[in-house]
Order: sequence, then C-alpha cells, then structure tokens
Amino acid sequence: MLRSKLMNLSAMLIFGTIAIFVRNIELTSKEIAVLRGVIGSIFLLGVMLFSKEKTSFSAIKKNLPILVLSGLGVGANWIFLFEAYKYTTVSIATLSYYCAPIFVTIMAPIILKEKISLIKFLCVCTAMVGMLCIVGTNKGSIGEGYNHFLGIIYGLTAAVGYASVILMNKFIKGLKGVETTVTQLVFASILLLPYVMITSGFDFSKMTGISWGYMIFLGIVHTGFAYALYFSSLKELKGQTIAVLSYIDPITAVLISALFLGEQLTMFQIIGGVLILGSTFISETQGKKE
Repeated sequence: MLRSKLMNLSAMLIFGTIAIFVRNIELTSKEIAVLRGVIGSIFLLGVMLFSKEKTSFSAIKKNLPILVLSGLGVGANWIFLFEAYKYTTVSIATLSYYCAPIFVTIMAPIILKEKISLIKFLCVCTAMVGMLCIVGTNKGSIGEGYNHFLGIIYGLTAAVGYASVILMNKFIKGLKGVETTVTQLVFASILLLPYVMITSGFDFSKMTGISWGYMIFLGIVHTGFAYALYFSSLKELKGQTIAVLSYIDPITAVLISALFLGEQLTMFQIIGGVLILGSTFISETQGKKE
C-alpha cells in the first residue's frame, strides 16, 4: 500500500512540473502535443513488452470507435492546456484546468444518466464562484506578455476535453488502464499528425539542444513514466486515496509557478483557487462514498 501511494504521489509531482518544460520547448502547442504522444506511446509500448503482459487486441477492436474519439480528446486536451500556459500564468492555467471534475459532474447526468446530489450541485456552484474570482481579476489583462482571459478560456476548454475523455472511458470495456492509455496516446498521435502537417507543418528551426532535451523528457518522464506509475498504483489504492493524492498535481504547479517562475496570485485568485480545489475535493470524495 505504501509503495502504491509513493508511486501515485510521484506521478502527481511529475504532472505538476509539466508547465516548466512546455514553456522551454520552441514549438507550437500542437507540435508539442504530437511529439509528446509519439514519445510517450513508444515508451509505454516498451514497458508493456518488457513486462510481457498480454494485450487484448480483440478488446481494442471492440472499443475502437470510443478509443479513437477519446484519443482525439486527449490530443485536444493537451493542445489547449499548452496554449493556456502561453497566455496566462501556470497557476491560473492549472486552476482553470482543474475544473475538469466539475464538468464531469455537470455532464454525467446527461451522458451517464447519473443523478446529481445536492452536495455535488453546491460544489458546482462553489467552483463557478471560484472561477469568477479568478476571471474577474484578470479580464482583458494583457501585462507582461499575458492575456489572462484568453488563457483561462484555453484552460477551461482543456478541462472540457479532459472531462470528455473521463466520461468516454466509462464506456470502455475489457481493457486495463495502461492498455487504454497506450491506445489513446497512439490514436492521439495518429489523428493529430495529419492535422499539424496540413495546418502548419513542423518547424524545428528554433529548437536548440536544450529544447530537444525538454521535449524528450516531457515525452518519456511526464507522459510514459508518469502514466506507468499512475496506473500501476491504482490497483491497491482506494478511490478516496486517489482523489486526495490527485491534489498534489495542482498544488505542485502553483508552488512551482511562485518559486521558480516568479508568478504571484492575488488574494481574489487565491480565494478562487481554494473554492475550486475545495469544491472539487468534496465532490470527488462524496462521489466515492456514494
């Protein structure tokens, strides 16, 4: 149990540092998303081959339509999140993105026919108030190269993309977590590659050796290794433990934003962040109890 907790904790800490690497890669968000998917897929496929676990190709075939759609959702989610990092601070982008569980709560009654409890409804309302606290203090602000309002929109769009992937995964049957993730990464890469080639193509002219180092690290560590740690830890952990540990990700991102990037949150933004993370935490733990 302790080993699983440490693995999950390590994965969350890795996820929380992703913005530093993305900001130091001289590529567009969609180019980074494609390369991240390709490198991460290769790494995870290698892990699966090394572990000699059997892959259920028949289950993949049965779930093919939903895997393709969810793969597209994964790719879109990355693109919008990386764009958010470019237009606003890491803290604000992360807090916007962390509205994903709230979007799941909103969409679940429609897609999964689940009933929404009074507590979850209040959590959604609280998270919206928190988001207003963050948006209200940055609307139209374009200082220090930022356009916070646009960054928040990208962050929320990424959250919707991630929420859609979570909901689509509910319909996947007969596949392990790692198998699902690898397949989604592969499809995300395959679907995004022609899109990038048609719209802008790849421009590596500004990429330095350091940038390539960040890109490879992002693909191997932040994607392949972190996902492998995360899914390997789920077997022995309870749902509430996973929900609690998931908050290491945004907290790490906010701390790194302040300590290493010199980005500060206003009092209203801190209040907004507490409302979003607090309401999401209550909503998730309440869902596990139910």
